[in-house]
Amino acid sequence: MPLQAQIREYSYANSSPDLQVGILTKEQEMNSDDNSDYCQVHVTGGSKRGLERLKTLISRNGIPSVITSPQESLQNGNWVKLICGASFEDVADIRNLSLAYTLAGVDCIDCAAEASVVSAVNEGIEAARGIVPIRRPWVMISVNDDEDLHFRKAEFDPNDCPLDCSRPCENICPANAILNLGAANGAKGGVVAERCYGCGRCLPVCPYDKIKAITYIRDIAATAELLKRDDVDAIEIHTSGRQDASFRDLWNGLGNSIDNLRLVAVSFPDLRDSTISAMNAMYSAMKANLHCFNLWQLDGRPMSGDIGRGATREAIAFASYLAAARDKPKGFLQLAGGTNAHTVEGLKRKRLFQTKTIFDESTDGSVHLHSVSSSHALISGVAFGGYARKIVGRVLNSLQSEDGRVLIENYPDHLVKALMESLALVGTVKCYGR
Repeated sequence: MPLQAQIREYSYANSSPDLQVGILTKEQEMNSDDNSDYCQVHVTGGSKRGLERLKTLISRNGIPSVITSPQESLQNGNWVKLICGASFEDVADIRNLSLAYTLAGVDCIDCAAEASVVSAVNEGIEAARGIVPIRRPWVMISVNDDEDLHFRKAEFDPNDCPLDCSRPCENICPANAILNLGAANGAKGGVVAERCYGCGRCLPVCPYDKIKAITYIRDIAATAELLKRDDVDAIEIHTSGRQDASFRDLWNGLGNSIDNLRLVAVSFPDLRDSTISAMNAMYSAMKANLHCFNLWQLDGRPMSGDIGRGATREAIAFASYLAAARDKPKGFLQLAGGTNAHTVEGLKRKRLFQTKTIFDESTDGSVHLHSVSSSHALISGVAFGGYARKIVGRVLNSLQSEDGRVLIENYPDHLVKALMESLALVGTVKCYGR
């Protein structure tokens, strides 16, 4: 039976009392008879039925997250990354998104390079691990070496908006980051900065041309400090590929903060004929101090996965080009930019999904195909951003709280719905139940 049918068969229609969950203190964990390396759930009230239903759902779908490491997923071609958004900083949503997608078995969670956001991701991960003994996904922070679409915020003065404006900006915003004019509290509205992730869809629809984009570059010193945390495993550098000097400045500025990382990723757009030369220039800048795996994120059509089926075509076309290139530098290949539930279907049509090839990584860092070495997937995996946030966000938006700080595990029925959505997406790559 297909995964989604199995999940829907697992009914969550019956209501159950709220489950109050908390993470045990270190002292409580030390006194526990369970020596496993995941946080324990402490049930402080209510019924255990919701938690047990959740565990059964995970068990019945055979999520292999306890067995398969993120590194193995890269090699096998079933790596999945959740992109919270390089500029998305709503810590309440990020925490709950991280919980749901950790339970669904993602290998990595990519977030803004901001301390509170990193903490929210890790809080969500540990809450998930308190429910089931699941392995921890890698935590990645995203930075940029120059101006980049992913590192901007929309901004406008609501006092300049005509009262009779139909507010197309509010209707088109996928992040619900634009407040309604004439709100109940009397506020005029405007952009909620922590929710805006820079998609830019509001810019062309404003009938009065009142909205502007504010771009920024993440501070190198602050990034280096974040990388020294023991709950950060990876970094992603967004680059245009055209500014070699700024990339080198960022890389050199990070210094020895990269020494303990598990993965370094570089995200760049399709540069057509200059793509391979740009990749080789970036790898040349990194390789002397690169002591971990590296990955190339192929950003086909940035921040468009939630738009529709066609959004994924550019990412697949970009992957097809890179997969066929024989002079590209060492590193795993991963799709992003326009990725959604149709991406794997497109990869299969191109015969790129979980297709194996032979890699020989020579001492000079180059890669030779069809030589004597280990067999790795040609395309290592897929990163899901806007689409992943959208499908689980529908569930999160249905939760109501006076202070806006909702712990989704306190609402088992909603958590099961969120898990159903995340499993259906992650399962396209992981092939659960096959």
